[in-house]
Amino acid sequence: MDLGIWLEYGWVLLVLIALEGLLAADNALVLAIMVKHLPEKQRKKALFYGLGGAFIFRLLSLFAISFLVDVWQVQAIGALYLLFMAINHIVRKLIVKNQEDSVDGAAKPDKKGSGFWMTILKVEIADIAFAVDSILAAVALAVALPEMPIGNIGGMNGGHFIVIFLGGFIGLLIMRFAANLFVKLLESRPGLEIAAFVIVGWVGVKLAVHTLSHKAINVIPHEFAESTGWKATFYIVLILIAVCGWFLSNDKDKKNSNKQTNSEQVS
Repeated sequence: MDLGIWLEYGWVLLVLIALEGLLAADNALVLAIMVKHLPEKQRKKALFYGLGGAFIFRLLSLFAISFLVDVWQVQAIGALYLLFMAINHIVRKLIVKNQEDSVDGAAKPDKKGSGFWMTILKVEIADIAFAVDSILAAVALAVALPEMPIGNIGGMNGGHFIVIFLGGFIGLLIMRFAANLFVKLLESRPGLEIAAFVIVGWVGVKLAVHTLSHKAINVIPHEFAESTGWKATFYIVLILIAVCGWFLSNDKDKKNSNKQTNSEQVS
C-alpha cells in the first residue's frame, strides 16, 4: 500500500488524539464539577459510572454513524452541529463567563446539589453530548481520507472506522489517566480551550465542504474536497489555530509566580 496513505492516516490520528485530549480534559472538568458536591466515596463511584457511560455512548455513536455517514443530510446536520457547538462554547466562555466574573464579588446563595442518582443521570446525559461531539469531530476528519482496501464496517470504510475508533478510545484513556494533566494545562493556558473549540468549528467547515461536494448535491466540485491544496490548507490553518492558542494564552502559573515574587520583594 502507498506510504503516503499510511502517513495521511497517521497524521489524522495524531490530530485526533490531540483534539480528543483537549476535549476529554474539558469533559473531565465538567464531570468533576457535576459530582463535586457528593461525598468522596459517591463521587468516585459517579465518576466511574461517567467513564463507563462515556465508553458505551462513544461506541454506540460510532456504530450508529457508520451506517449514516454517507447520507449528505446527516453530514450537513453534523457540520451545523459542530459549528454551533464551537460558536456557543466560545460565546459562553468569552462573554457569559466575563459577565459572571464581573459580579463575582456579589454574595451568591449556596445551591443544594442533586442526589446521587440524579447526579448519575445528569452525568450520563452529559456523556451522550460528549460522545456526539467527539464522534462527529472524528468523522469530519476521517471521511476525507483515502479508503483502505479492507471492506466496510456498517456503511463506513474499515480504515475510516478504525481511525475514528482509535481516536475515541485514546480520548477515553486520556480522560481516565491523563485528564488531570490536560486540566492543569487548560487552567494554566486557558486560551487552549478556546483554540480547541475554534478547531472544532474549523473541522465543521471541513465537514461542510465534504457535504457540499457530495454527489447528490454537487455544490462544490468533488475534486476540490479531495484535492491536496484543500487538505494542506485545512491542516495549515488547524496548526496555526493551535499555535495561536498556545502563544496568545496567558500562562497563569507564570503570572501567579511573578505576583508571588513581587509580593515577597515588597515585603
